[in-house]
Amino acid sequence: MQVAFIVDPLSQLQVGHDTSVALMEALQNRGHRIFCLGIGDLYLDQGETWGAVQEIQLDLGADPWYAVKQEQLMPLSQMQAVWMRKDPPVDTAYLYATYLLDRLSPSQTLVLNHPAGIRSANEKLYALQFK
Repeated sequence: MQVAFIVDPLSQLQVGHDTSVALMEALQNRGHRIFCLGIGDLYLDQGETWGAVQEIQLDLGADPWYAVKQEQLMPLSQMQAVWMRKDPPVDTAYLYATYLLDRLSPSQTLVLNHPAGIRSANEKLYALQFK
């Protein structure tokens, strides 16, 4: 399987602290290919969501804990799953990224965390729905 993670810059993620790293490690240990990109690496081309992705290999005991195997432009529809793991703030760029992810066909590519859910359950405003 090919799995993409939309995350903060890899150099800012912390092994042993960031869940995204643990998810990547678990997938890699099961033989899946891991790709990473930032929200600024997403774009639309002829109606399809693309990304400037880096395929990485994890070695959590090394410094740095990852190596970039290759960089390429590719349609995210080639991924079996895309994880939206970018930390807030929920700003305009973040919202635009969710709209681009909405364009992926759920029958072809699973998007986690669901873009509409991220917009509806903003980490700060969602709690205001409860007394």
